Amino acid sequence: MASTVTSEAAENPQSSPRPGYGQLLRTRGAWTFLLPGFAARQPFAMLTISIVLLVQHTTGSYGAAGVAAAATGVSMALFAPYSGRLADRYGQRAVLIPGVLVHTVSGLSLTALALAHAPLWALFAAAVPTGASVPQVGPMVRARWGVRLQGSPLMSTAAAFESVTDELTFVFGPLLATALCTTVTPSAGLVTEAALTLVGGLLFAAQKSTQPPVSAAEGGHARVEHTSALRVPGVRVLIVTFLGIGSVFGGMQVSLAAFTESIGEPGLNGVLYGVFAAGNMLSGIVCGAIAWKAAPQRRLLVGYTGLALTAAALWTAHSVLLLAGLGLLVGMCIAPALITGYTLVEGLVPAGARTEAFTWLTGAVALGQAAAVTVAGQLEDRLWDGAGFLVPMAGTLLALATLVALRSRLVPPARNRTVARGVGHRIPVTVD
Repeated sequence: MASTVTSEAAENPQSSPRPGYGQLLRTRGAWTFLLPGFAARQPFAMLTISIVLLVQHTTGSYGAAGVAAAATGVSMALFAPYSGRLADRYGQRAVLIPGVLVHTVSGLSLTALALAHAPLWALFAAAVPTGASVPQVGPMVRARWGVRLQGSPLMSTAAAFESVTDELTFVFGPLLATALCTTVTPSAGLVTEAALTLVGGLLFAAQKSTQPPVSAAEGGHARVEHTSALRVPGVRVLIVTFLGIGSVFGGMQVSLAAFTESIGEPGLNGVLYGVFAAGNMLSGIVCGAIAWKAAPQRRLLVGYTGLALTAAALWTAHSVLLLAGLGLLVGMCIAPALITGYTLVEGLVPAGARTEAFTWLTGAVALGQAAAVTVAGQLEDRLWDGAGFLVPMAGTLLALATLVALRSRLVPPARNRTVARGVGHRIPVTVD
């Protein structure tokens, strides 16, 4: 009897009154895209930090490193939604394979130019296609969960699980990239990122059985109207919210690197960033285990307030232990905001635009990260060590003000329509 119930729960997640991680992972077909999806998104957490460390080594300037990394982030933010829309219309595999190939070639080109001490404009030119072709594996995994879990109470659990998965990559990614760049060669991080993207991306693309169906009918007679997710007011509010989260990632990447360099311990950069990501991961695990009664709009406001307050204290830290403690707290506040934001998308965005909506939010994090990397790099070069930590404070406070003022737009409209069934998450971020 027990085994029968377990089997039914795995095949029909809606039947269980207490959804949890164990039941989620028993969803039929989940492991076929989870494992290659994890491998494919791991390099994303290495990208930005690898660029920063390589360009700073070859130019001696955090400002130049920030500009190169920012070019990657901005181009990713601009092209990610378009990539998501193409995946909704033509299928993930059709978008993923050429993107992986372009990203590998452009990433290796950027590495070669940096080692050749090419001018900044040349690095910028190589960084743009590198960022534009970043595989949007996180949103694609969420879209696959949406196909498997339509109408299921496991949706919020899947959102938390995806956040934990991404944060796990953010724990190992910066550590691996920093170790490679500081102990092997400054170019090792970016070369490894390109190689892992190629292998992991192709493995994920090979999982055709779990790919969401395309929006257009194959016969060409029936066709779903494609409405941009950006037209939904609540999505625009969430984009601003996620821009603030991106400012935390970008500001901390540059500022932690500058801080550890100033004390003569550059190897601690990956450790400190790993502590920050670990806090994010741990809070994501807790969020997924709680049966929330409060409305997601209220949870987002509370979580984001905590994020803004803890980020505002970063610039006051002047020791490794204090910075590690504050970084842990900041990380613990990010996951609830990310998870809740992605969960809200499910009720705000119509079906057929789910991947695009997720990529808008992913792109917002990347854009906020790119802007923060640029500004923080300039502040570190021109002001005092640790001045870059002012960027996460400013970014989160401005985003919080916008969220408070426009919170009513996060309430799903009361109308008879089909809503997107996706799951939420961070990335990454990729960070780095």
